Amino acid sequence: MLKPYFKFFIIFSILSVFSSAAQARQQGGQPPQGFLYGVGIGINQEIYQGYKRRTIPLPLIGYRGEKLSVYGPFVSYQLLKQGNISVSAKLAPRFAGFDESDSRVFAGMAKRKSSLDGGVGVQYRLQSWVFEAETLIDLLGNSKGQESEFSVAYGLRFGLVQLEPKVGISYSDSKLVDYYYGVRLNEATANRMPYSAKSAFNYNAGVSLSNPLFGGMARLGVEHHWYDSSISDSPLTDRDTGLSAFLSWSKFF
Repeated sequence: MLKPYFKFFIIFSILSVFSSAAQARQQGGQPPQGFLYGVGIGINQEIYQGYKRRTIPLPLIGYRGEKLSVYGPFVSYQLLKQGNISVSAKLAPRFAGFDESDSRVFAGMAKRKSSLDGGVGVQYRLQSWVFEAETLIDLLGNSKGQESEFSVAYGLRFGLVQLEPKVGISYSDSKLVDYYYGVRLNEATANRMPYSAKSAFNYNAGVSLSNPLFGGMARLGVEHHWYDSSISDSPLTDRDTGLSAFLSWSKFF
């Protein structure tokens, strides 16, 4: 569900770092390691009424080691690797929520906060295919919810250009969905009925493009999201689909 908010930088798949690593593997070399720096920006088309888009700029400082990867606010640590299967612990911000100033539809409502998620992810690589599954929970207790996602990506390479189509499905429990899309009894008005949101299955499809640039790695990605009726039926929303995009550049020191 709420992937476009945070993880559309997940969203960045840990971005250019992994694009560089993928190209190195395909060329028979070792993935680059060390500290890196860069910049990124993500734009999400919101489905809240009167809230057109969310723009998130990020200065990117990171590190990639044998097991630890840090890319801006995204952290991954490999717990286990057996053949083509790896298991990692993950931390990721959830760029979500709203306050009254974001749209008239939120007038009189309590602020819904962004948060920090943590959990475990499993990845399986089969030649150019990448299968990933992960479950993350709200570590700060804002929504007290959790989200699970499964995705399939396929890597294509044209010279130095890496192209990766990807499709995915996510499941968000009722606590998570209700926190960001529900309307509490004390927030209800004549034009905003109380609403208790249920769990949601959401779908996404997108493509990312990576290419060496100025001695580093540039990455552009676009995703389309289809939201469950539990979200689109909320009195806070006025659509059931949305787009997210990101652009980043990073370079190892």
